[in-house]
Amino acid sequence: MPDALPSLTDADPASDPPAVARKRPKPGERRVQILQALAEMLEQPGADRITTAALAARLSVSEAALYRHFASKAQMFEGLIEFIEQSVFTLVNQITERRQSAADGDVEPGHRLVARVVTMVLQFAEKNPGMTRVMVGDALVFENARLQQRMNQFFDKIEATMRQLLRTEVDGQGSDTPTLDAQVMASATTAFLVGRLHRYARSGFKRLPSEHLEASLALIL
Repeated sequence: MPDALPSLTDADPASDPPAVARKRPKPGERRVQILQALAEMLEQPGADRITTAALAARLSVSEAALYRHFASKAQMFEGLIEFIEQSVFTLVNQITERRQSAADGDVEPGHRLVARVVTMVLQFAEKNPGMTRVMVGDALVFENARLQQRMNQFFDKIEATMRQLLRTEVDGQGSDTPTLDAQVMASATTAFLVGRLHRYARSGFKRLPSEHLEASLALIL
C-alpha cells in the first residue's frame, strides 16, 4: 500500500505560508485555490448545485476572476476529475508495477493486489470527501454529460485493471473459463467499490467506506 495518499490540499502551492505577504497569487496558484474551494464546498450538506457566484464569494473574488482561469464551470469540474485520475492511477500503477518487478517467489496473488487497489481508492475518498461526490456523479448531475462519461471511464479502467490482475491468477488455478471468472470477480468488486463510495457520500461522509473492508473483500475475492 502506498505510504501517502494525495489530497487536493497536498497539491496546493499556497499550503506553505509565504515568507513575505503577496498581493497577487503566483502563476497557477489561483487555479489551485479555485479547485480547492470547489472541493471544500462539495463536502457541505446541500451542495447539490454549486454556482460560480457562490464559489466566487467563498474566494472573495468576482466571477470574472474565476473565468480568467477556467473557461466554464464544467472545466473546473474537469480539473477535479483530472486530479482524481492522476492521483488514483499513479498509485494503481505503483501496485501493478510492484508485481511485475517482483521475483518469481515473491509475486503477490492477483486477488490481494485487487484488494490493495480497492483499499487505496476508498482511502483516497476518505481523505478527499468532496471528490467522492464527483466520483459517484452526485456533483455532476446538473453539469455537462461528458463529465459523467469521463467518470464512467475512470471506473471502467479500474475494473479492467482488476480483471487483468485476476486473469493470471484464475488461469493458474486451472479454471476452464479463466477469462469469464476474472471478469465476473472484477465486475463484482467494482460494484462493491462504487457502492461503498455512494454510501459514504449519501451518509454525509459518516459511514466510512473502509468499514469492515478486509472482511468484505474476503467474501468477494
